[in-house]
Amino acid sequence: MTAGDRLERSADEWQAQLTPEQFQVARQGGTERAFTGAYWNHKADGLYHCVCCDAPLFSSETKFESGTGWPSFWDGVTSGAILTKEDRSHGMVRTEINCARCDAHLGHVFSDGPAPTGLRYCVNSASLQFKDRD
Repeated sequence: MTAGDRLERSADEWQAQLTPEQFQVARQGGTERAFTGAYWNHKADGLYHCVCCDAPLFSSETKFESGTGWPSFWDGVTSGAILTKEDRSHGMVRTEINCARCDAHLGHVFSDGPAPTGLRYCVNSASLQFKDRD
């Protein structure tokens, strides 16, 4: 991803494009309740894209059942699709994951996932849109 690929919009523009829940999660760093999102138990074959900018983020091939109630993946679709940053909110230290193209909040990554990466990308369904494989 290059700097020219970045997508930036004002909060008003994002709010006009997204549902209230999508805006609260993806643009304001919120979290949907466990077991309520559209994709936590989703099993179709395809790609999960950013709800804000349509960048491909995760593949169904790396999705696994974590038991947490959120869609979980052991890797991103490409090494540059997801950015990480330290999150010290809610009295804990976690690693936040964001879309590299538009900085949408996706969720968090933890080191308790399956092989081969050992990672668990715990993602809000509200930050994603699914597209079947062509």
